[in-house]
Formats: sequence, C-alpha cells, structure tokens
Amino acid sequence: MDEHEVCSAEAASKEILATAKQFTAFINKTPSPFHVVDECRKCLVAAGFQEIKETETWNVEPTKKYFVTRNQSTLVAFAVGGNYKPGNGFSIVGAHTDSPCLKVKPVSKRTRSGYLQVAVACYGGGTWHTWFDRDLTVAGRVIVKNGNKLEHRLVHIDRPILRVPNIAIHLQRDMNEKFSPNKESHLAPILATCVQNGLTNDAKGSEEPCCSSSQTGKHHPVLMNLLCEELGVTVDQVMDFELCLADTQPAAIGGALNEFIFAPRLDNLFNAYSGMQGLIKACSNESLLNDPNIRMVSLFDNEEVGSESAQGAQSTFQELVLRRLSAGGSSTAFEEAVPKSYLLSADQGHAVHPNYPEKHEDQHRPLLHKGILMKFNANQRYASTAVTAAILREIASRVGVPLQDFIVKNDSPCGSTIGPILSAKLGIPTMDIGGPQLSMHSIREMCCTSSVDQAEKLYKGFFEFYPEVFTSLTL
Repeated sequence: MDEHEVCSAEAASKEILATAKQFTAFINKTPSPFHVVDECRKCLVAAGFQEIKETETWNVEPTKKYFVTRNQSTLVAFAVGGNYKPGNGFSIVGAHTDSPCLKVKPVSKRTRSGYLQVAVACYGGGTWHTWFDRDLTVAGRVIVKNGNKLEHRLVHIDRPILRVPNIAIHLQRDMNEKFSPNKESHLAPILATCVQNGLTNDAKGSEEPCCSSSQTGKHHPVLMNLLCEELGVTVDQVMDFELCLADTQPAAIGGALNEFIFAPRLDNLFNAYSGMQGLIKACSNESLLNDPNIRMVSLFDNEEVGSESAQGAQSTFQELVLRRLSAGGSSTAFEEAVPKSYLLSADQGHAVHPNYPEKHEDQHRPLLHKGILMKFNANQRYASTAVTAAILREIASRVGVPLQDFIVKNDSPCGSTIGPILSAKLGIPTMDIGGPQLSMHSIREMCCTSSVDQAEKLYKGFFEFYPEVFTSLTL
C-alpha cells in the first residue's frame, strides 16, 4: 500500500470501531424491548423525528419525520419523501426488539431449601444452559399508580441480584456428557437466603402457591423493595409489571485485534439499531427532498415467540400504518403502493462455526467481515426471491457493501423471520437479510465490528437508491 492507501485504511478502521462502540453503548442501555423502544425514541427525537399517536389524527407532510409506538415495545419510524403522494411506495427495513430470555412469572415467590428464589418462564428458544452461573438482574416495565393515574415506568436494576447456579460436577458426574436442565425446576434463580433476610421461619410451608391479589403476596418482599427503591415509589403503588432477566456483564469489543463484539441480544438489536441509524443518516442529506417514497423502519416485539400479538408482526399494526399514510389519494392508493414497495426483513444469520463447519452447507458458509447475509429458502421460510435479491445486489454494489448468500442444509430445520409473515399479509416484495454471528440465542453472542458499519451503510443506501432501482425494473 502507498501512504494514501494506508491512511484510508486506518480511517476506515477507526470508523468501524467507533460505529461498533456506539452500538455496544446502545445494547448496554436496552436490556428489555421497552428499553429498546425508549432508547430509539431518544435517538429519533434528537434527529428531528416527531412522535405521533395511534389514537390521534395524522397530518404528515413531505420531508418531515415521524414515529409511532405500540405497547411501548414496538415502533415504526418514517420519513416522508419530498415527492411522495398517496399511492407511491414504501421503502421498509423491518426488525424486532425482543430476544430469548427468562421472564418473571406473575406469581414468582418461591422458597426452597433455605433460599429465596424467583420463578421464571422461558421466553423464546433460548440456549438455556448459558444462563447458568451468570450475574443476572431484572429489567422491564412497571405500571405504577400515581394518584388517579396509571403510569408506565421503566426499571433496570443495574447490579447483580440473581444467579442460576450450576450443579457441581461431583454431584452429577455425567453433566459434561448430557447436561439437560429441566426448564421448570432447574432454571429458577436465587435471590437471597432466608437466613440473611431474616425469613427462616417464613420458609416453612411457603412452597404453596400464593393467591393474594397484591404484588407483595405474589413476589418476595426483597424483590419488591428493590424495584420500589429504583422507582422511588411505595409497594402499594405497584399495580403490575413485566420483567425479564438480563446479564449484567456489559457488551464489549473483544478479540486480540478488537474485531469482535461480545454482547447479549445481538439477535436482533443489531438490525434494530443499524436500521434506525440507516434511516436517520439517510435523512441527513438532500436525497429525501426528491424521494417519491416513504422511508420506514418497523421494529416489532414478540418475533421470538411467533409474532402473534397486538404488537407483533402478525398484528394489523404495519398494515394500518401504511393505510393511514396512503389515505388522501385514490380509493385504491394502498393497493397501488404495495407492488411499488420493498421490505428488507433484517434478522441475524449464522456465520460458519470453526468447531462445527459441517453444520453449514458446503457452498454457503458465511464468514465474519465478509458482508451481510442474503437468506434463501426453497420452502419460503425466508421471503427472498430472485427479483428482490437482484434489487439488493444492485443497491449494495452502489454503496460498496459486500453480500454473502446463505441457505440452510436440507437435513437441518430452518428458522424464520418477520419476512414471510409481512410478505404474505401485505403482498410487499421482501428480501430476508442479516448480519453474520455466532452463538445465536445464547446469553452472550458474538459478531464482528465491521458488520455494524456494513449494515448501516447498506440500510442508508437502500433508502436512498431503492426508488431509482425499482424504476429500472422491467417485469
């Protein structure tokens, strides 16, 4: 390399690292879907987006930027092109805010063998053995009664308060050969001891379910006190809550060459964050003035459990947003917009594992640093087609982002995404993509720093170039 090339490479490396550090900072602030939406709200407001409500009339204007939430765990943000009119298309990046985790049960009070424990439910398809021997906490939302009002409050106890201890190998000699914990009885984390909490006498007979309607009767007082101290409220103000367990170890840049991200919830905060950043950056230049489309990022909750909820991708939320934005044109404006639109269903994908390379099809072994994955499945577990793939390949070539083809082996089951769900419900042409990563659904996952930068640039380029590429199609 000559001196100029060396300087350019160093600048690119610094940009990649800076982008990755911004992403890890985002992860560390977002231990639950409610925190994800709240942090996205802050980023969007800082970028000039205006919050609008589902319950209100919308009066959107060209070149203006907006966002709307549902359940405080799903968010749709959009920017109206300067040349948009009802019947024009939508350029959409779709992702999700949830990740597999343990959730506190409605009645979590449990005492066994002198320990106060918290009963939890498994959410999604987690790699549950990775939750053992981790320093855990709780985060989520609490509904608080304040006078005559019920208020939604976020909570995140930022220190280790829970742990699921492993059984010692001395007591289970075959654990390295067949460690298979029972999800009901072996995953309950320890909160405290009865001795330290002065509850030894209360422990007797307390394994019976509690039928009290008050939160103090359903959960250990020590847990309730921690929540109330964090929120600055009294126990009787707590009406209900939704809490998930989270690892207290922060996301970090790692590897001998600082090329990896070690973090929880990469699936799918990677694409929720980079999609949002792509939209924000695509609106910071002149390109929005001449855009005939509406640029949009849709972040849904409950993808990990099938999306069948009021705030999931199987709900009417996405369609209702698109219909409201198509209003004011002809009676068929929405129907005209659908074939002009395009959805990038962005969810993480599997990089080839050096210890298990046989798990990947020989000709489709994605690598870290080598680009964003384009996902294909003959049985439509992914919604990609030759047309949607060609469009993305053209956009990626314009912005200099590498792509990799990915397909699951015939003898392996294939997961799915919000892509087939939204494609089938709406009829919008869709491409399934995602960043390459290892340890998917583990409590700590792993990806590369360069893919964050690649994803942001790809999503930004998608918003800027899709309408032009679409008009070049001859179908």
